[in-house]
Amino acid sequence: MARIDYPDLTDPSLAPLVAQITAERGGKMLNLYRMLLHSPSFAQGWLALFTAVRQQGNLDARYRELAILRIAVINRADYEFAQHVPYAQRAGVSAAQIEAVKTDPGSNPGFDPGSNPGLSVFDAKDRAVLAYAETMTRDIDVPAALFDRVRGLFDEREVVELTVTIAGYNLVSRFLVALQIDHD
Repeated sequence: MARIDYPDLTDPSLAPLVAQITAERGGKMLNLYRMLLHSPSFAQGWLALFTAVRQQGNLDARYRELAILRIAVINRADYEFAQHVPYAQRAGVSAAQIEAVKTDPGSNPGFDPGSNPGLSVFDAKDRAVLAYAETMTRDIDVPAALFDRVRGLFDEREVVELTVTIAGYNLVSRFLVALQIDHD
């Protein structure tokens, strides 16, 4: 149960924003957005940022979704994970890969399949994305070797978009977990 009540969606002052969110999110008002409507200006900014992240970038959806799923696991954001499994599946992430994302590599944030055979379902590019998401989420500071690995696999725009995606979805998970947003 959410820690604070969701606002009344019939409030006339929220009507234009409710209509926009519903239109841009497939006809649904997710609990995440319902909670954000306590602050319409924040909800509007959030919508703009995450519409850009999910719909207006060049980064392949597969890499975006792998990063989001890993962030959700690390941050114990079950809502976020559940919401993004269908997007990951549509982006070509297999059921075995979705399960493997749940693996805690412990002292091996590089997702090296040599030390964790269960992660061999990922190719080198996937592992770089997962390691980048892992490191940005847990440690914030990204070692040069890992950054160089990511930089060698993606162009500059994609590196920026991947970095914004990871940073942004850490924001999402922290919001969801702190307020204990209910699953839709």
